[in-house]
Amino acid sequence: MYLDAVRELLRKQKLVEGLVKGQSAPHQGLVETVVEKQQAVELETFLGKLAVADIVEILEALPIDEAAMLWSHMPSGRSTDVLWEVSDELRDSLEEATGPRLSETRVTVFELNAGRIRQSPIKGRKDLEGKKPIWVDLLNASSAQRAYIGEFYKLDLPDPGDETDLEVSNRFHIEESGALNLHSNFLLDRGGKSRSIPVAFILHKDVLFSLRNEDLPVFRLQRRRAETVPGYASDCFDLLLNLYGSDVEYSADSLEDIYKTLSRVGKHVLSETMTDEEAASVLADIAEEEDLNGRIRSNIMDTQRAIVFLMQSRVLADGNVQDAKQVLRNIDSLNSHTAFLFDKINFLMDATIGFININQNRRVTQLTMLSVVFLPMNILAGMGGMSEYSAITEGIPKWISYAAFAIGSALIGLLTYRVVRRVDQKKARRAEGK
Repeated sequence: MYLDAVRELLRKQKLVEGLVKGQSAPHQGLVETVVEKQQAVELETFLGKLAVADIVEILEALPIDEAAMLWSHMPSGRSTDVLWEVSDELRDSLEEATGPRLSETRVTVFELNAGRIRQSPIKGRKDLEGKKPIWVDLLNASSAQRAYIGEFYKLDLPDPGDETDLEVSNRFHIEESGALNLHSNFLLDRGGKSRSIPVAFILHKDVLFSLRNEDLPVFRLQRRRAETVPGYASDCFDLLLNLYGSDVEYSADSLEDIYKTLSRVGKHVLSETMTDEEAASVLADIAEEEDLNGRIRSNIMDTQRAIVFLMQSRVLADGNVQDAKQVLRNIDSLNSHTAFLFDKINFLMDATIGFININQNRRVTQLTMLSVVFLPMNILAGMGGMSEYSAITEGIPKWISYAAFAIGSALIGLLTYRVVRRVDQKKARRAEGK
């Protein structure tokens, strides 16, 4: 039923395109563009309502030219799932006709060969055949990819994004099949914005499976070291511990950046003066570094729990146990460093707030001085009143009387200001003498 509907849509598309191109009319290019968009929307809407299995069945039944035409209108969010379900021959033909559509995902297999680890990209089902991996890395894999790879290796591969709400006790467990499941958060500090990216690990039959939805610097470093360093890893447990160790190194680098930023901020905070605008900028920098420091502490504690789980599961060899203990020692040193940074952050925060309070006290003092200076003039104006003053100065020109009153009030205000300043200076000298 769906196949007949698709064929009818393709037939209409060809017919309409032929009619439009066969006519010569003003704005011919605009008409063709509008018609093509209408046909594309109609096909994409229809394909969006179909299941992946139905789309695969339709593509397999169509001639290659019609299949390529239909494939060009495939919604981008479904292309990956469809490519992993079609036959290898059709997949190659579609990509040859319209170009690859797997740029948004990456599946890589790592094999151990003569002491070196070689990686091979996986673009279809046939690429998995004959492989003997120790590590299968899935980046932004679709549900169809996870389902097929899981079926190929006889295990269930979860979506790492669905694992974020698990309780801590459920993040590390052993399945009935003997597969070890671990869920850890890895730091991503990019462009001044830090995030925790969930990564799911599964250890099954001496193969490490890693699933994540974003690329991470730690994994790029791991791939580079695995290919260039001979004997970098001998089994899947080595790879997993090296990943955790690289994550600790990456966290240590981020902590160094935090310390540099706080040192720069500290020089500003410990200066003699700071405006409110500068204080606001400093507080924003401190808050950002505090958030990153807290995120790092949370991630390395998560890594610590994962390594302790591996050691308690008694699945590590003696050499792996020593490597795990070394990673734990590195984590302990980072924990003390994060505690030191928290103390430094709190000190800088208190100092900055102190500057803000000093600025506020200075403004309050200035307002108090003004009120004291104008206090005698207010008293004179209140006691005399303008009607009494007019009676007293009767016979004297107004401009002379009012000018004299203004000058007298100003002199009284100046005298009051000098007296108050003299009192403040004496208090300051007494404070310095103490």
